[in-house]
Amino acid sequence: MATTAGRKEHPISMRLPEADIAMIDRAAGLRGRSRTDFVRDAAVRAAEDVLMENGLIRMSPEGFAEFMAALSGPGTSVPEIVEVTKRPSPWESGYTAKR
Repeated sequence: MATTAGRKEHPISMRLPEADIAMIDRAAGLRGRSRTDFVRDAAVRAAEDVLMENGLIRMSPEGFAEFMAALSGPGTSVPEIVEVTKRPSPWESGYTAKR
């Protein structure tokens, strides 16, 4: 008979001002999520960002030299990006939103 490993969850308790709770609830509702799901996802996403910012990248001296050479070399344009940057802004093109 196979056994299933139990899911271990640990509660986190926070004291927040009523205005913060109201804002979180409103945003969670707009996403169709519970407060718990919304806060958990936001906290995990923020934690991942911090960890990625502080991640150590290791490479050989040869790999580092190649990396620096690529950064120091001339850039190449991406035609799709160039086209996007040449488009007029909505406020420059007379665009009006439909209501």
